[in-house]
Order: sequence, then C-alpha cells, then structure tokens
Amino acid sequence: MAGHSKFKNIMHRKGAQDAKRARIFAKIAREITVAAKLGMPDPAHNPRLRAAMNAARAAQMPRDNIDRAIKRASGGDLDTFEELRYEGFGPGGVAIIVDALTDNRNRTATDVRTAFSKNGGNLGASGSVSHGFSRVGLILYPVSAGSADAVFEASLEAGADDVVSDEDGHEIFTSVENLHDVSRALETKLGDPSSAKLFWKPHETVVVDEASANSLFKLIDTLEDNDDVQTIYGNYEIPDDIMAKLG
Repeated sequence: MAGHSKFKNIMHRKGAQDAKRARIFAKIAREITVAAKLGMPDPAHNPRLRAAMNAARAAQMPRDNIDRAIKRASGGDLDTFEELRYEGFGPGGVAIIVDALTDNRNRTATDVRTAFSKNGGNLGASGSVSHGFSRVGLILYPVSAGSADAVFEASLEAGADDVVSDEDGHEIFTSVENLHDVSRALETKLGDPSSAKLFWKPHETVVVDEASANSLFKLIDTLEDNDDVQTIYGNYEIPDDIMAKLG
C-alpha cells in the first residue's frame, strides 16, 4: 500500500496562506452551510459536514464562525448555491479541475474562463481532463499522529486502499464510499485528521519547468482569489529546486 508521494503540490501551493485567511474562512463557511443544508446539521450523521468541520479546525477557524455557518443553513434568506466543476489545461499542459460553489453560474464561468485565458491556460469542456483522474477519499494526518508503520497498520485495519507517509505527514486514500467509515475508524486510533474529503487523484503527473511553474502559480492564485472557487486539483509535479526558487 505504501509508496512515494507525488501529491504534495497537486492541490495547492504551500505558503502565503495567512494573507488569505479571511477568504479561506469564507469558503469553508460556505461549504459548511451547504453541507448542513443538504444533509443533517449533526456532523455525526453527515459525512460532508464532518469533513468541512475538520477542514475548519485544521484552518484554525473560530468555533463561533463554524456555529454561525451551520445555523445559517436553516435561515430563510439563505442563498441557493450550485455546485459546479470546470476542467481545463494550464501552462505546461497541466490538467486542472476546479470545484466551485456559486449563486451565479454565469459570473463564475466567466471568471474561471478569464483566469485560464489570461494565465496561459485554456478552459475545456466537461470531461476533457477528469478522465485522467480518479475520484477517491483522502484523509490527512500530521507526522505527530504516529510512525509510518503505526499509521499504515491502523489504516489497513480501517479499510484504506493506500497510505503514503513522509516527512510532511500521512496521506491515506480510500474509495469514495468508504471515506466516512475509514475516517471514523481512524479517529479512534489516531485522533482527528487534519482533513478528510473527496479528492481528484491523477493517474499520472506532469513535471513542469520553472517558466511553466511560475505561470501555473499565477493561474492558481487567480482562481484561489475567486470567492466561488472552493478547491483546485491538478496533475502537476514541481521539482524541489524549482519550488525553492518560487517560494
């Protein structure tokens, strides 16, 4: 089950997150509200809400913010958010999937398309890149959760499909159907995870050069700055020396 991690920089670039904390909180709050509205407001019986609340805790989101987001789900003035997915290609031929929650699909589509076109990318049709990914569950734990062997054994017993451990932490992959059950089982042995959510895992990764990486990060930053964009996935892999140069 264990193997070398290729996914450290696939979901997002590390660093500069503190400056975006307010925007991150707003996006998590939106996900909490939608999850609570679509299911039960009790995270014990709502896997999506539980995952969103785990993300909130990992981002050090205040408890009051979380409670307000849950309560907002029962409010009569709640905006109707629509879940949308965009697919396209970024600099260097990188495949990118963008998940969004929006109350105005025309606005979001225009903004996402513009972000791609102005930063060396091209927005494609639905299905244009997702065939190169698998939809899986991903549970993240910090290094402090335990040794690689201990996490591997606990994950195997919990029903996980794959485990990757390195100096940055532990990545535990599951099927979509088993994400909630595996996460709950691991909590009894390893504590609360840093994150537990659905994930687009690429079948293969593309190694990008410095010029493409710089343009790619500009595209990702532009997308992350959009309030409607929730999560960005890609099949890129950036060598450590280039990551060091770009920060």
